[in-house]
Amino acid sequence: MRKTFLLLTVLALSMTAGAKDKTMQGTIISESSVPCGSEAKGKKQTIELMCQEYVIRTEATEYHVRQEKEAHKEMLPVNAPVELTLSKDKMKFKVNGKGYEMLVVSESAAPAAGAKP
Repeated sequence: MRKTFLLLTVLALSMTAGAKDKTMQGTIISESSVPCGSEAKGKKQTIELMCQEYVIRTEATEYHVRQEKEAHKEMLPVNAPVELTLSKDKMKFKVNGKGYEMLVVSESAAPAAGAKP
């Protein structure tokens, strides 16, 4: 009984150690403003909120990411290289040495290098 428990504990620890986020390299290929909700202003008026959405391309995948909080208003440069990690529905990445965390809205396969637009 005790050996089984010990074996299961070691197995569980080895699985969590191997599940660390893998760092990938990518590039910001585009930026656009998209609606991301609304805010009440007064009793009968609402204002539509806009968020920046970026497309980040890795070797095999394109990720559409949005700012998680309204406070992140800084524009990121297009064609900038990024170092990123994925964790569930969030992406953490660095651009020019500064870190950001954004929500992954969608992902798709990156177009092949020789594909025509």
